Amino acid sequence: MAAPPGPLPEAELRRVEGVRRRLESAAGTDGFLRFDRFLEIALYAPGLGYYAHPGLARGRAGDYYTAPGAHPIFGATLARRIRSEFDRLGRPEAFRIVEVGSGDGTLARDVRAAWPRDRPAPEYLRIDPFASASEGAEAPEAPDRAGPPLSSLAELAPLVGVVLANELLDALPFRRRIRRDGRWRELVVEVAGTGLRWAESDAGPGLPGEPDSGVVEGSVMERSPVAEAWVRELADTLSEGSAILIDYGAEQSELLGRPAGTLQAIRGHRVDEPPLANPGAADLSAWVNFTRLRAAARTAGLRETAYRSQAEALAEWGLEAVRDEAIRGAESAEAEVRLRLAVKSLAFGFANFRVLELAAPGGPAT
Repeated sequence: MAAPPGPLPEAELRRVEGVRRRLESAAGTDGFLRFDRFLEIALYAPGLGYYAHPGLARGRAGDYYTAPGAHPIFGATLARRIRSEFDRLGRPEAFRIVEVGSGDGTLARDVRAAWPRDRPAPEYLRIDPFASASEGAEAPEAPDRAGPPLSSLAELAPLVGVVLANELLDALPFRRRIRRDGRWRELVVEVAGTGLRWAESDAGPGLPGEPDSGVVEGSVMERSPVAEAWVRELADTLSEGSAILIDYGAEQSELLGRPAGTLQAIRGHRVDEPPLANPGAADLSAWVNFTRLRAAARTAGLRETAYRSQAEALAEWGLEAVRDEAIRGAESAEAEVRLRLAVKSLAFGFANFRVLELAAPGGPAT
């Protein structure tokens, strides 16, 4: 088990205080904030929020790591899937790979490095509206690198190619609702006074599609209208090609089987950080409600071509073949062992991850 994260350094404490002041300014006269608004500030306030400050550490040296950080074989396998889409569309010159929520560029590097030398390499664009200026400066255009992040998917319409979103949707702002006396109430954050506390409110509009029967009293449900809106933006942008959305989550019926909800705060690779303890100093996320996300995609005109576990998707895309090729080129026995362990981790260590593949409106419905 990882050691408990230590106390925050002085610089982090000052930044947390800056986030708290932003929260207090944004609260209404009653001192309350709906949780999605709380997240907008705690995660994305320019220069202060968790994802938006220049000192954010990623990977094993940070608070968490994602599948691209496990081993380059993840990006190499994903590149095979993208190449199949490139071939299906007839290798158009306009084909682009667009990664939304691109982080430090690890996945971009690995996908591009795996692209065959005998095929024209598509333009690889990164969209990360919350990337710091320093991140953008560290990612100049080069043969094996993607360019600096852009700010909006809509800027690229009409888009021909593949849109990637790996662990993007879980971190978009989401609302929390709690079942009380046969109806849903809003979970809000009280920011007035010396600390941050949970409270319940009747204020705010409801969410279409909320279940009204068979829900245990006191159950908490998270749902992200922001993520659903992003899917609609995707449908408006993608004219030909596919989108590949990878995240941890479940169907709504499964999520309702977790009465406490799925909100977690990760700091120092631990998930037992109190979510309201240090706003801006921990990664706050919730499992993706794939029932609502898939419904939003259908309504927007996107065609669902696959929905399965990450392990199943990687197997279908050719993880085993990529592994065997990488083993043949391994420089040492130690490198081969690392590779085999990474494959095992990708196949079994991301058990709660789902892959949703969507085709552009009018695209194939296989």
